[in-house]
Amino acid sequence: MANVPLYKPPMLVDVLRIPLLGKILRHPYGRLALQAPLFIIAALLIYDGLTGDQIASKNLATVGAWVQYRGIVALALLLLGNLFCMGCPFTLPRTLARHLSIRGRRWPKALRNKWIAIGGLFLFFWLYEWLDLWKSPWLTAWVIVAYFVGSFVLEALFTESAFCKYVCPLGTFNFVYSATSPLQIRAKDHNRCHTCVGKECVNGSYAEKPMILIDEITDGVPTKTHEHGPDGVLGCGLLLYVPQIKSNMDCTMCLDCVRACPHDNVALAVRNPLREILDLSAWPKRVDLGFLIVALAFMGLVNAFGMIPPVYVLLVNIESITGIHSSGVLLFLVFFVAMLLIPAWLSFGASWLSAKLAGAKKAGAVKSTFIAFAPAFVPIGLGIWLSHYMFHFLTGALTIIPVFQYFLTTFGITVLGQPNWGLAQILPNEVISFLEISMLVGGYLVSAVVARRIAGKLYSRPGAAQLAWMPWALLMLGMILFAAWVMSQPMEMRAVETSWLIAQVGRL
Repeated sequence: MANVPLYKPPMLVDVLRIPLLGKILRHPYGRLALQAPLFIIAALLIYDGLTGDQIASKNLATVGAWVQYRGIVALALLLLGNLFCMGCPFTLPRTLARHLSIRGRRWPKALRNKWIAIGGLFLFFWLYEWLDLWKSPWLTAWVIVAYFVGSFVLEALFTESAFCKYVCPLGTFNFVYSATSPLQIRAKDHNRCHTCVGKECVNGSYAEKPMILIDEITDGVPTKTHEHGPDGVLGCGLLLYVPQIKSNMDCTMCLDCVRACPHDNVALAVRNPLREILDLSAWPKRVDLGFLIVALAFMGLVNAFGMIPPVYVLLVNIESITGIHSSGVLLFLVFFVAMLLIPAWLSFGASWLSAKLAGAKKAGAVKSTFIAFAPAFVPIGLGIWLSHYMFHFLTGALTIIPVFQYFLTTFGITVLGQPNWGLAQILPNEVISFLEISMLVGGYLVSAVVARRIAGKLYSRPGAAQLAWMPWALLMLGMILFAAWVMSQPMEMRAVETSWLIAQVGRL
């Protein structure tokens, strides 16, 4: 690691230096304070999903997972960063698994990329639509159980946090859009990292038997030392070395690096939210990572499209042409084409046209152009997902109150009163519509500006940058116009007002 250049961007504020908040976050059990409540919530969702009323709008599993969670996480990513991964309840049993796998093996080298994560996201969204997970409490509960099992098993088999880094669809989504987060892990003093002996931020300070590491020797005598022991921290499970961290990609903000560093040299820094996507050096030059960013933006479009009437017309037409009668197979075909093939064709087509217009003649110009422009899809993708998820959240945020009241009444607890099934949205429809359009337009404008900045950094010849930018601007414009059309359509969970639906369910 010593031969790899360190990353030294400016740091505005260290959140870990804020009184009380910083102390809580740095505490050995600071993360547990966030994980424990989320673990309890997950347990309640599983219990009610498996044993409770199977009407979706009266069950904690479906309302909590598909209305509350998605809206809150999307908003947290924009304002704070990867807060869910920091408090992820699925990693609680993982702690035991990590101790079991101290001498385990690393994740296979051939799989250390984002292709499995891309496939996992595709399968997740396909199953969500095909099995109507949003209206099945029982299936939703089993999805949550699968996350706990998957996290534990992979952590027990591998030393690296393979589930978080290479598999988890939720974590992958959060990794991509935490690129716009105002927070990032940083080193305070890079010179200290150069002389650090143990590199505990990545290696950990855990040792089965107590040991002393010598940091500095003066006149043949150790003058600075620090200890490792069985109470130490295992270090970064994703194998990120703090002074080399350039982006939030793969960082769960677990703060194990903070707790493991014996020199108090790790900061949770406030930064410019656009710095990461504007910095060409911040992203690894990898096609898998670039395609993940682009495909996830298109997945936002297709996920919303899969809930409006035109998708059923499309499926009927495909069925009449192909003779395929299985709804699952038909949806798989549509989603595979729209989520993977079309994004690949359009993005690499834009790369080819961009490189040609700019006069790039080097071998691999199309590939390098694609990798360079891929981060520009982060803002537009986030705008699309925010517009969709925030609609459901804002129109159904208050539904959790009567659903929780109903859950308690099944145990004979009425201290919170009887469910008021009229509670639903928290803002008028006009305001919600305005926010939807604002998120879409805002995401497009930021992406267009970022793409223009990227073009300017790639091409210095007069006029070349403008020409190279145009294919990407047009592609993004087409995406946002399609998104605006989709969001204007009647949608499942959207065709009727949520408040009216809850009121009808309450009469059952």
